[in-house]
Parts: sequence; C-alpha cells; structure tokens
Amino acid sequence: MNLDKIVFVKRNTELEELLIRHSTTSQARFYLEKAGHSFDSYSTAHHSYKKALKRTIDYVPGNLRKQIIDKSQLSTFQFGNKDLIIVIGDDGLFVNVAKYIGQQPVISVNPDEERFDGVLASCTVNSFPQIFNNTIEGKSQLQHLTMAEAKLDDGQIIRALNDLFIGRKTHVSARYEISQGNKQEKQSSSGIIVSTGTGSTGWMTSLATTSRTNLNVPFTKDSDYLLFAVREPFPSRITGTTITYGKVGKNLPLVIKSNMPEDGVIFGDGVEKDYLEFNSGRTATIQPSQNKVYLVR
Repeated sequence: MNLDKIVFVKRNTELEELLIRHSTTSQARFYLEKAGHSFDSYSTAHHSYKKALKRTIDYVPGNLRKQIIDKSQLSTFQFGNKDLIIVIGDDGLFVNVAKYIGQQPVISVNPDEERFDGVLASCTVNSFPQIFNNTIEGKSQLQHLTMAEAKLDDGQIIRALNDLFIGRKTHVSARYEISQGNKQEKQSSSGIIVSTGTGSTGWMTSLATTSRTNLNVPFTKDSDYLLFAVREPFPSRITGTTITYGKVGKNLPLVIKSNMPEDGVIFGDGVEKDYLEFNSGRTATIQPSQNKVYLVR
C-alpha cells in the first residue's frame, strides 16, 4: 500500500461527555446516582474503551506517521488521499466518518464486543494486528459501500452512508413536488426517507413493515441503487399519493422541489445538526453517490 500516514479516529466516552457538562467526577457521579443510574457502569465502559484505543494505536509501528483526531474534528479535518483510516468505536462512529472521506481504505475496530454489535466492524482489538498487516501489504479485501447523495441546484451536496431525510425540522407537514422519470406530483407528508443497502436494515425496514409496501429490504451494501419511501403521504385536492416508494438509480434519480417556506431540511444518518436548508425555491436531486466507502474486511 502506498501510504502517507495513519489517521486514528476516536470519540469521547459517555463518561467524558458527562464530565464536559459537570466538570468533575464527583459531580458526574452525584448526577448519575441521583437519577438512579450506576456510575460504575459508565466508569467501566470508559476504561474499557481507553484500553482498546491504546492497544490499537500502540500496535502501529513508530516509523509510520500517526495522527489522532476526535469525532468533533471530522467536519474540518482534511483526509489525505494516501491515508489509511482506522476508526475505533461503534458503528455510529464509522458512519459519521464515512461522509468525510474519499477512496481511502478504512479499518473499523470494535473496541468492546460486550457493548457494541460491530455490524460494520472490520475486526476486534485482538484481530486488529492481522487485519492491519494484511492492509499494509495490500492483501486485504475491501467492501465497497454505496452512499446516498443529495445535490441542490446551487451546488451544495450532502452524503449519507445509511439514509437521507428530506422534510421539515418540526413535526408539521413537509410540502414539496416529487418527480421520477415521467411521473410527478405535489405531496404533503411527514418527509421522505432514502436508504442505502447499509442503512436498509434500520429505518427503511421499519417503514416497509409498517406501511406494507413491496420494498425488498434489506438489500446488499454494495448495491448500485437506493430505495425511497414517503412517510405518511396525505391526499388532498392538490396533493397526491401515487409516488410513495421505489428504487433510485444513477439513471433514475429522485428530484424534489421544496414548497416549504421555512424549516425545510435534508440531513443524513440521523445527524440533524449537519443539514442542508431546503426551503421554497430549492431543488434536490437524489441518487447513488459516485463516492463509495472502502471498508476493510
């Protein structure tokens, strides 16, 4: 592998997040125990993660360039094209990293098998040395994960590894015009979900089950298409319910024109703070992204 540096991505533990809010360990303990929670469980999880983080970082030889960044730095950090990215955390951290990288290979390390499912993990801490060595030697297998992409008519783009939400910040109805191929209609709904194969085991499967659509979920993570579903479409004199679910492909994008005067948003992977404004006058084109995530397996 033609390598420039190793970039480790970590996150704060729940205990560290509490200490940010409460300043001291004693205050954090008081807050938790007053609410009927065990401080020891937070402490145990914290030390388990820190131990796994240190073991993973320490294994990488000292002659290789290393850089450690926190989840909070992702939106401003510039990953190099020749970086090897090592994510130490749960699946959610890996999903957060995915939207900020290009074609760099990613090793996702599950630091705590008792607490994290590790569905998207490349390895555990114990098996990391084997996976790391194989990757450096160019012997590792890469799984190409498809991402969803929303591009506005002003050039702004947002991508997601699991799913995109198009709708309103609040719980009031989202209004828009939806079109695909030669079909189009105005709609009023609770929003639109667009899912990748990676995310299809979650929100999309739930929608398919409760709305009794004919969506074939879950589907494979490297599929060259996405699936969309409209949440609770409302029929009226000017709004329809005929375009409610289906496939989205490179040659069959989903085009949505916002009719929302305010609070219209598009966000990915459940991160509501990271969104594109999608108010009246804006048009979004949804399709599979050319960017894929290269997960080491």
